[in-house]
Amino acid sequence: MSVSRPGKTGEVPAYTGVGGNESESFVRTMKVDTVQESGTSHMQNGGNAVINGALGHDDAGSEQRVGAKGSGAAPQVDVENNLLLDFKPGSKKQEPGSCSEALTKLSSSAALKEPEQTFQLKPEVSLAPAEHLWSTVREEPVKLRTASSGVGSAPPMTVMQMFQETVANHGHLPALVFKQEGQWVTLSYMEYYQQCRAAAKSFLKLGLERYHGVGILGFNSPEWFIADIGCIMAGGLAVGIYTTNSPEACQYVADNCEANILVVENHKQLVKILKVKDQLPHLKAIVQYKDELEQKLPNVYTWKEFMQLGVAESDDALDEIIHSQKANECCSLIYTSGTTGNPKGAMLSHDNITWVSLAAGTMTALTKGIETVVSYLPLSHIAAQVNDMWVGMRFAATTYFADPDALKGTLVNTLREVRPSTFLGVPRVWEKMQERMKSVGAKSSTLRKWFADWAKAIGLQASYNAMNGNPTVPWGHLLANNLVFKRVRDALGLDRCHSCFTGAAPITKDTLEYFMSLGIPIYELYGMSESTGPHTISWGGGFRIMSCGKELPGAQSKLDKPDVDGTGEVCFWGRHVFMGYLNMPDKTAEALDSDGWLHSGDLGRHDDDGFLYITGRIKELIITAGGENIPPVAIEDRVKEELPIVSNVMLVGDKKKFLSMLLTLKCAVDESGTPTDELSPEMVDFCRCHGVVATCISDITTLKESAVHQAIQKGVDKVNARAISNAQKIQKWTILPRDFSISGGELGPTMKLKRPVVHKMYKEEIDTFYRE
Repeated sequence: MSVSRPGKTGEVPAYTGVGGNESESFVRTMKVDTVQESGTSHMQNGGNAVINGALGHDDAGSEQRVGAKGSGAAPQVDVENNLLLDFKPGSKKQEPGSCSEALTKLSSSAALKEPEQTFQLKPEVSLAPAEHLWSTVREEPVKLRTASSGVGSAPPMTVMQMFQETVANHGHLPALVFKQEGQWVTLSYMEYYQQCRAAAKSFLKLGLERYHGVGILGFNSPEWFIADIGCIMAGGLAVGIYTTNSPEACQYVADNCEANILVVENHKQLVKILKVKDQLPHLKAIVQYKDELEQKLPNVYTWKEFMQLGVAESDDALDEIIHSQKANECCSLIYTSGTTGNPKGAMLSHDNITWVSLAAGTMTALTKGIETVVSYLPLSHIAAQVNDMWVGMRFAATTYFADPDALKGTLVNTLREVRPSTFLGVPRVWEKMQERMKSVGAKSSTLRKWFADWAKAIGLQASYNAMNGNPTVPWGHLLANNLVFKRVRDALGLDRCHSCFTGAAPITKDTLEYFMSLGIPIYELYGMSESTGPHTISWGGGFRIMSCGKELPGAQSKLDKPDVDGTGEVCFWGRHVFMGYLNMPDKTAEALDSDGWLHSGDLGRHDDDGFLYITGRIKELIITAGGENIPPVAIEDRVKEELPIVSNVMLVGDKKKFLSMLLTLKCAVDESGTPTDELSPEMVDFCRCHGVVATCISDITTLKESAVHQAIQKGVDKVNARAISNAQKIQKWTILPRDFSISGGELGPTMKLKRPVVHKMYKEEIDTFYRE
């Protein structure tokens, strides 16, 4: 483990990753040196070297990470032999403990391997006999949707085989990086693996039974990863639980997966579990991974205590469990958000996880050993798990953990320090960045505004050219890039980022074009929990604005019951399709048809080049009293484009004579992320420009400020002018007294609008629209 102290610039230590060809053989015995502690050079202010985005290419085609800004001499690299020539392992002994004490002190415990360890990678393809493509029983394996060639035909492997292969090839590279008292602390892949083994033995000591759950309730951290993977090692089912869940919602998930152990972040989350523990008959222990316990309770452990529990447990017994696992068996559960009822536990197999990681990383041209990501989105959601944990593991990426208040404003600080090579943001994250930059730009001088607008016009045209395969750029692009685009990328911490992604909810064309104008194309992903995350991906090698990209290699789509325009329900096929919903055969039959196709419930179409466009959701379609089917998202996006003061919009009018709209205004949020009554600076400026003195939403809603209402109506009129029929015009609207939020219940964990919840919460306002 390496501990680095930030320099004056506050940047992370420079680390040069190693690229090398992976052996094609699945049969080998590897000798791996355990890295106990490594010194890394600190970044210093200075020059900036960026070659081909984030990667430098030599004549032989090998790749290595370009050093950080002005970094000192990085470790010398023998690319051909995949070695760090000046790497000096330390000798400090370590033992299991707490991340707050440098996570663990590794080698002194009998639970962990000696500094020199031999891996016997399993030579066989591990599949259990199976009769069906789906199952709702936790112990029952399934058939795989294996292709005859290409990535879809890759040999199946378990999560542990994937992990061991990465450790065997890249065990010395940094895996997890987190902050402790202002210092970045690094765990290598070997140390990461050892930690997971120690956790697995502790889970077994606590009585974890095969195919029973380990629920994890907390913000992203090394302990979250280690608990998840340690659970899978020990034969359990890893289960993420949303931190925003109520005690009752936590109880449902923990009971449904028959959790033996619950791992919580802190006292706040512990209290939730203590309230419902008597309703959890399978629960044997609780582990708190941050802070000390406020009160010592039976079967409640700190992380340090937990990691010591399995010290005396047999390594052979753990290895036997690991070797007994099959790639077509369940190892993880992803619970849906439960918008229309109780959450459903989507059963994911080892092969689901290991294959989608291979397919997604291959499609986006990731390079093993050099990628860096920032972990901040909820790990209980499939998007974050695949991006942060599984693709990272498959491609030996380095995962940095953001602060728990990342979404309250500190994320950009972490991005500036880490400067990741890829970045995944839900639409609201990109929208917040856009709003912040626009707010700053609005205060610039007239000359600066003119220059910025000129540069962005050039940037947008250049981005469209690149999207359409045209390598030319408009005149002035070099100047605009040097004076505007590079500075923006530096300020956002995206100067080394070769791929910026968005997913989990719809994003507006306005936001996509805004970042394209700055030379930062955002690539859309599309998928669901039931497809182990991505089904289609846009990437630098192929994207179209407002498209979700193309299918993963080895995956297929079909459009069920297409209309005359070719729009139909998007259905998935491939090795990423889930096993089924735990103990829910009826719900599983609704999602998977008799041929094994996964029905998404989304409406979509393909263009002539094979790009997929999502046009709406079947359940979200508004069917007016006149019988016209109206997808609401497109109209809502147009409203946001015309009215930048609007934060959230929801169209209503199902079975009604006309459409109406609920909207919220942009406002400030408190420390917990809850919207307040205070208007955002952008909204205050808007009011002033219209001769209105207002600082609160209530000033506008109660006083019925005519100038603001008139401005909103003008925006609505512009949207209506673009409507393809009278039925798609908005006839009435109202401003709600507060913005939507996760804590308020209107938004899901990834900021996706929960329409049934909003309908119920604002029933009176909706009914008022339609009173005669």
